[in-house]
Amino acid sequence: MLARDVYYELKPFLPMRIRFALRRVWARRRRKLFQDSWPILPAAGKRPDGWPGWPEQKNFAFVLTHDVEGPGGLAKCRRLAELEMKMGFRSSFNFVPEGEYMVPTELREWLTENGFEVGVHDLHHDGRLFSSRRSFLQNAEIINRYLINWNASGFRAGFMLRQLDWYHSLHIEYDASTFDTDPFEPQPEGAGTIFPFWIPSPTTSTEATKEKSYVELPYTLPQDSTLFLVLEESTPEIWLRKLDWVAAQGGMGLVNVHPDYLCFPDDKPGFTTYPLSHYEQLLNHLRERYIDSSWRALPREIAMFIHKYFPMHHPSTPDRHS
Repeated sequence: MLARDVYYELKPFLPMRIRFALRRVWARRRRKLFQDSWPILPAAGKRPDGWPGWPEQKNFAFVLTHDVEGPGGLAKCRRLAELEMKMGFRSSFNFVPEGEYMVPTELREWLTENGFEVGVHDLHHDGRLFSSRRSFLQNAEIINRYLINWNASGFRAGFMLRQLDWYHSLHIEYDASTFDTDPFEPQPEGAGTIFPFWIPSPTTSTEATKEKSYVELPYTLPQDSTLFLVLEESTPEIWLRKLDWVAAQGGMGLVNVHPDYLCFPDDKPGFTTYPLSHYEQLLNHLRERYIDSSWRALPREIAMFIHKYFPMHHPSTPDRHS
């Protein structure tokens, strides 16, 4: 934890090429160590006790999310959404409220009017959200205002750093800051499941309180930045293989794709981008193999389903896996 904190203090002063070079060396070592649990952790496919199945008797759920990290990603949001609409999908766009860009109201309204979802991504996206409990509670008040103003019900922390017990102070229906297995994250302990699960409120009081239970939605397909920029995979084969496995287990295939890193056909390729065609192959794979058997849902729809049909004590937080 100390090394991680030091890294985020130094991160603004390190050139991006150096940061990626360090991450790539570290990731190659981690990949060998965790080859039996990444990208597939077999135990994560176990269905929770009392699992009711997905709506409309669908075999599994498929969820698209996007974290928009900087101005470059913001500029690509509408093009990405138009591509998804053309292919028959909708997704959630998570914006940083007080980061390197301002989110135009017109963009948020256009997204929601066209069936997309808008979520809150951290506050400053600087790795310091959880530096202390006191500062988090102060920032939680600001985050809650954005949640209300944006009519958002979901949250995801920057860099997948998290303190799940602190999130009860946020006015959210779901969080998406965890994963089933991902040894390449700075906080690598995974949730160990490809199913959504409850994070119950610490209070047993029936009276209205500021703290509330919420649904946790782990991402279950590797992040695009990890796959294509850090591990330098040249094809989306791991995405497709993992999606096939999630579908066979009847779980939730949730992916986090950053618009910042997508290289559209008319963009100039860079060392922090990968071809848009990789993402298109994932969507086409879903359409060709699972169009009838998948529930293609927004994150808030998954959370609503869990709230309505899955009792809060079924399940509690699953066992953790590293």
